[in-house]
Amino acid sequence: MAQDFLPVTKEELLESGVSQPDFVYLIGDAYVDHPSFGAAIISRLLTSQGYHVAMLPQPDWHSSKDVTRFGKPRLAFLVTGGNIDSMVAHYTAAKRKRSKDMYSPGGKTGLRPDRAVITYCQCIRRAYPDAVIAIGGLEASLRRFAHYDYWADTVKPSILVESGADLLMYGMGEHQITELAARLAQGEPISSITDIRGTCYLTDPIHTPWGAVQCPDYAQVCNDKKAYAKATRQQYDQQDEIYGKTVIQRHGKQMLVQNPPAYSLTQEELDAVYQLPYQRKPHPMYEAQGGVPGIAEVQFSIAHNRGCFGYCNFCSIALHQGRRVTCRSEASILEEAKKITEMPNFKGYIHDVGGPTANFRSPSCQKQLTQGLCKGKKCLAPKVCSAIHADHTEYLHILRKLRELPKVKKVFIRSGIRFDYLLADPDDTFFRELVREHTSGQLKVAPEHCSNHVLDKMGKPHIETYQAFQKRFYEITKSIGKEQYLVPYLMSSHPGSTLQDAIALAVYLKENHIHPEQVQDFYPTPGTISTCMYYTELDPYTMQSVFVPKTEQEKALQRALLQYYLPQNRPLVLSALRQAGRMDLVGNGSHCLIPAGAANHKPPQNHTATTKRNGGNSKWQQKTTTAQKPHKKQPNKNQTGRRKK
Repeated sequence: MAQDFLPVTKEELLESGVSQPDFVYLIGDAYVDHPSFGAAIISRLLTSQGYHVAMLPQPDWHSSKDVTRFGKPRLAFLVTGGNIDSMVAHYTAAKRKRSKDMYSPGGKTGLRPDRAVITYCQCIRRAYPDAVIAIGGLEASLRRFAHYDYWADTVKPSILVESGADLLMYGMGEHQITELAARLAQGEPISSITDIRGTCYLTDPIHTPWGAVQCPDYAQVCNDKKAYAKATRQQYDQQDEIYGKTVIQRHGKQMLVQNPPAYSLTQEELDAVYQLPYQRKPHPMYEAQGGVPGIAEVQFSIAHNRGCFGYCNFCSIALHQGRRVTCRSEASILEEAKKITEMPNFKGYIHDVGGPTANFRSPSCQKQLTQGLCKGKKCLAPKVCSAIHADHTEYLHILRKLRELPKVKKVFIRSGIRFDYLLADPDDTFFRELVREHTSGQLKVAPEHCSNHVLDKMGKPHIETYQAFQKRFYEITKSIGKEQYLVPYLMSSHPGSTLQDAIALAVYLKENHIHPEQVQDFYPTPGTISTCMYYTELDPYTMQSVFVPKTEQEKALQRALLQYYLPQNRPLVLSALRQAGRMDLVGNGSHCLIPAGAANHKPPQNHTATTKRNGGNSKWQQKTTTAQKPHKKQPNKNQTGRRKK
């Protein structure tokens, strides 16, 4: 029923006995009241604290009329672009318009603007010049510093500068919004609220706080790629909640100030967040439009953790959620599972018990609890740190309890599994039960590439680790008499990947009988270390040069090599092999990528239209998908899988 949701019209607000809301929440997504949607968590949390919140999903941005629907809020407008960056939601890695928006009703495109946070804030400012505006969510969080914008192919200033907002909340926002709301309610002006952890603000340089880490200013990073790379490293090095310092970056006559990261929620706080009265579905006003497609993957899923010490360079989690892993209690998870089983459309399948990385339940090591995570180092790459204590006991116990619930037929794990962490556990009980009980025919894992120096640029473990995992997976699968497959995700054109590396990957795919169904280039999304490498052609941690495939032709050749077996790709594959001096891979031998007759074909004029492509997102980078069989013969029929979007 609509009355179980927060008000979305003035009439509904008045019916609730409220004439002026404390907060008006503008969202770039449709309104989905589910804890997988950040806006649902923040709005429900504020409501639980006694504030009146009105929801304004996907307002018309062509004028300021829609933002006046509820009048000026008593405390503040809250603005978010939605679950993913609005530019990623709209465009593929090839900068082509997407045909579907998973977070809009009916999957319809065009219901939110490009750079949604900026546009929404400008609408508010025109209507209410003196209104308090606080921005948050992924789009704001990852654009809080001067950042390379792939779509404009330029360095843009902090989103605080372009939006005109008063305050930016980065990361997971429960602590920030709780303190901000309380201080605004006490009458404190927004201009004096400059000390909340996990927030950014702009100030006159003379008011810059002492002891801050100053990274190169906006003008410098626009004109000097070494300065940009240096700034990226400084920003990442200060994202630990234990030792992270205030970071400042000058933007013209203003100083951007990032306060240290907010503290992670305790288990009790995290449990409380997930006990809020979510309806776990889109607002009923979308039913006539076909609902909201984005709910399908998460409606029957459970998030049991936050944060990720995996720290892949192409992933935004380290800069947004952070590297420290926190988790919910067993009781909280079971309580949510019981609610799911009572939903009328539940069919007996819990789709996922996961998070950024499904099999993380504890911090990477004991040291990080008091000293933070090691600066400039990775816990799992290029190999697992000796300080890691890999233990799946608690996670396995929770999964067993979930399997025992009435009405539950199967519990799947569909979010990412770190296979290197899995192998580091001396007890393989979880591995065995993962294969036997929690794999739906295909298990999705992410080796990403086969060339170790490319994997180093990705921040991933070396291919030998994946090969050990693959061997053990199929041993277990065979021992239990099942026919199951690995779905390894691979990425083309990541910084560091040369044409020779792409050829090595194609050879690896052939040798392992892997036929990718879909191919995705590396997507330079805002704020990641890999995006820094893409723009600067420098590794920010070594300042060494990095080869970056940037032209359409370079990307097309690397992309085609991952689907070397498609007849329409043979001219491009041949061109790549010629350029690389690898004509030994043309012929009729079992090791060859294309037959000898391909040498007579002319390459297509349009290099960019020879392979299928799909989209990606900033929380989980989309990659090549396939399923891999554990045999030596070429399969007659490929088992294929798609990564959830």
